[in-house]
Amino acid sequence: MAVDVGAGQSRPLDGCRVIELGSTVAGPFCGRLLADFGADVVKVEQRQGDVVRTMGKRAGDRSLYAASILRNKRNLAVDLNRPEGQVLARRLCATADIVVENFKPGTLERWGLSYETLRSENPGLVLVRISGFGQDGPYSGRPGYGIVCEAVGGLREITGDPDRPPSRVAVSLTDYITGLYAAFGAVLALMARKSSGMGQIVDAALYESAFSFMEPHVPAFQQLGEIARRAGARLPDNAPNSLYPTADGHFIQITAASDAIFARLMEVIHQPRLVQDPRFSTADARSDNVVALDIIIGAWTGTYELEFVEAKLHDAAIPAARIYTMQDIFADPHFAAREAIVTATDPVLGPVAMTNVTPRLSSTPGRVNWPGRQTGEDTYSVLGDDLGMTRREVADLIEAGVLFAMDTDRAGGQEPSGQQGEVN
Repeated sequence: MAVDVGAGQSRPLDGCRVIELGSTVAGPFCGRLLADFGADVVKVEQRQGDVVRTMGKRAGDRSLYAASILRNKRNLAVDLNRPEGQVLARRLCATADIVVENFKPGTLERWGLSYETLRSENPGLVLVRISGFGQDGPYSGRPGYGIVCEAVGGLREITGDPDRPPSRVAVSLTDYITGLYAAFGAVLALMARKSSGMGQIVDAALYESAFSFMEPHVPAFQQLGEIARRAGARLPDNAPNSLYPTADGHFIQITAASDAIFARLMEVIHQPRLVQDPRFSTADARSDNVVALDIIIGAWTGTYELEFVEAKLHDAAIPAARIYTMQDIFADPHFAAREAIVTATDPVLGPVAMTNVTPRLSSTPGRVNWPGRQTGEDTYSVLGDDLGMTRREVADLIEAGVLFAMDTDRAGGQEPSGQQGEVN
């Protein structure tokens, strides 16, 4: 049953305070997940702004990426290289349930913000530490962007076509994986705190997050000496499960590895006798003879246009789909019916489309309240409301170059008006 979600409905992390010190993708994505489900997230940026503002497309002088990944957060701009800025960060961390950072290991310690220091003032604090290679070990000091750690974790080696160099997904995949693990770890640590009263460190390493997706290939190497390689469009040891061409130059993904689905597929392509063919009668046999099987299926799909092929497969309850573009997604009725795309109103851009909150909770769902704010947009209100500083005190630190605030800062800390994304 659909649930009517209003702006006043409770969310699971209502009352949870988060200070986000991270930058680029993994840290901000972790903070965005927590903010979507009700956490009060204060995004702390340097004066020059988060690097994520330089990524992706722009509309005028506005980062469209930042409008989404920084949504639902208040924004404070502090120079953390200045002692005065470090003092302010420590004071904010003393009020927090969770602190998220994704700097190179040792950076917080250099700023006087070690976990020992922070928990001496706030014993229940959960410190989420995202880094390339973890907080210890021989590689911990290496700089590690997601794509670099994807290479070390093995995921890059199995991505792409076997006759070409390893490919990549055109998003910061491993940063997103790690941000998701980090948010999961933060919530687990909050649950543990209910019984212990104490916080802890969540150590989320990008290379380990990528490596975790290598799950089927780990025992295969240890037991059989099998080294996972690129397989192109196919899923290794699972057939048929690949892309097949259509007559109008498109491709369709077909996944029919189980015996029952394979039998239905053979009926659709007018080859029912192949169900009894020793080459294809079992899942193992189909995997061993995947090349021959793909040629047979591709010969049928290549005879017809995409619309026909897709309709025939759907009518037979065979898992299949065309390869969607973003244009396809915006036009798709299922995306529309489930409100998978929502808009939040930016004061300059107007309505900005973004992905809706995932996952969907039936009683306490998340929601999108506002798009990512500009660097320093809430500097006055955060320091005034959260730390009790006067506007004069904040202004003096701005003049000294420790802080930055936009002229349009919302001194009262209120939410901007605009359409709210609702989850059904």
